[in-house]
Amino acid sequence: MSANLQSVDGHEREFVFTEENFERICKLIYEHAGISLKPSKQHMVYSRLARRLRVNGLDNFKDYLALLERDNGTEWEAFVNSLTTNLTSFFREPHHFPLLAEHVARQKGRHPVSLWCAAASTGEEPYSMAMTIVDAFGSFTPPVSIVASDVDTNVLAKAEAGIYPMERVEKLSAAVLKRFFLRGTGGQAGFVRVRPELRAMISFRQVNLLSNEWPVHGPLDAIFCRNVMIYFDKETQLRILQRFAPLLQPDGLLFAGHSESFHHATHLFRLRGKTVYELAAPKSQARHQVKNSSPG
Repeated sequence: MSANLQSVDGHEREFVFTEENFERICKLIYEHAGISLKPSKQHMVYSRLARRLRVNGLDNFKDYLALLERDNGTEWEAFVNSLTTNLTSFFREPHHFPLLAEHVARQKGRHPVSLWCAAASTGEEPYSMAMTIVDAFGSFTPPVSIVASDVDTNVLAKAEAGIYPMERVEKLSAAVLKRFFLRGTGGQAGFVRVRPELRAMISFRQVNLLSNEWPVHGPLDAIFCRNVMIYFDKETQLRILQRFAPLLQPDGLLFAGHSESFHHATHLFRLRGKTVYELAAPKSQARHQVKNSSPG
């Protein structure tokens, strides 16, 4: 008989949630988004998906899983959005941004700079990249384009809007706030909006890193894929890294999160600095890979 997790972890629950339910959910989210859930995430999964049961007027997880299996996309999107963790802030892991500035400054006059933020969440990271670029070029209209993507369509919509409550920017200096944000008035008091010049630099796209095709084209000067690989197992990480490598310029950089390391992919990337990687292949070989690759 299925074990009821309510009796296992002591939490009061509206719905019966069995081990089989949890295991099936783990399998589905892994297959669909590459997210590997640990047993310790059982309560998190229950609390987030219980909302979806209520929305759909269901009273058990068995019926919800059956709904997912026959859904044409709407509930799948809500399912993935529910189980995606989005923790971000402006200039998170600040050591990366001076390195980005130095890197793009070296590209001046060579070619338009192309960047990809592959886990954009609510937008703080790509906007931090854009602010860094503006300062590096000394212009609000630099020859730079940024693709910002996420699997979660809810947070991506917030990112594209570029509106944040004041508490999200309270750690930024007064000078940065004045230079890059517009303060809300009236009904928008207590909020800020990023300057339209920053938004104009960024294209927002929904991208599942497990999809067979990515709407992102190389060659790219840098890829920010920070604090997302930790949710994938090593096999999935390797598949993604294998697709990142051909998209980068020969001297392109890959920025990872503070808890991520790619020791299992040394044939693809080598460590250049603190959680910053460059292509392991010789420059000529890397250039050949970029020329003959496609993002799909």
